[in-house]
Amino acid sequence: MLSWLGFRTLPLARKEPKMNEMLRRICRRNFCTCSPRPWLFVGLGNPGDKYRGTRHNVGFEMLDAFANSQGIHMETVHCKAMFGKGFVNDIPVLLAKPLTYMNLSGESIGPLAAYYKLPLNRVVVFHDDMDLPCGVLRLHPKGGHNRHNGLKSVIYHFRGNGEFPRLRIGIGRPPGQMDPKAFMLQKFNVTARERIDAALLEGAHALEQVLSKGFSESSNCFNTTQKYKHIRLQTLPT
Repeated sequence: MLSWLGFRTLPLARKEPKMNEMLRRICRRNFCTCSPRPWLFVGLGNPGDKYRGTRHNVGFEMLDAFANSQGIHMETVHCKAMFGKGFVNDIPVLLAKPLTYMNLSGESIGPLAAYYKLPLNRVVVFHDDMDLPCGVLRLHPKGGHNRHNGLKSVIYHFRGNGEFPRLRIGIGRPPGQMDPKAFMLQKFNVTARERIDAALLEGAHALEQVLSKGFSESSNCFNTTQKYKHIRLQTLPT
């Protein structure tokens, strides 16, 4: 078939698949090589309906809240994680929820960070924290695992390096002599659920600020507001 310029062209039906594949390759290349480098946001939790809504799964909930706020869909499985990617104000961001169960989270996160050649300061891990009152949040640039098995696995698969940022999500302490493991696997009561829902909105906004302003500036401002929230909530029952 000749075009009006005299050049031979392919029928449209044959050209479209080639053009679509070319566009996909360009998009993948631009996402991985554009400046600045992508951020990887990871929520820790356990997959399956059995664990949905439990205290130990607030990392998953925070990731879902952020994804929903930015219209990013997580519909594929990549490196043993539910995975999605998108742009927030032209900043590339990768989202992942490991499907390995909490204690093996590093089996997913380690390969993901390596696949995208990310330095650890571009990997932010969201996790539950019993040392904070329910609904209080903190952004930290690095740290140890503090007996959190999910963090322990992540650090192990980062070759013992704990210098990656975290978003700590307070779930409070178990009452009385209750077993901490049983406490973490319980669902929130009404009061605690309200605090967590409010915290998810705060956290999603804070993460948007991290992408636009960087971790240090955003965490300093955010942690100051959360400090006053900590003081206000620490003596209130949940």
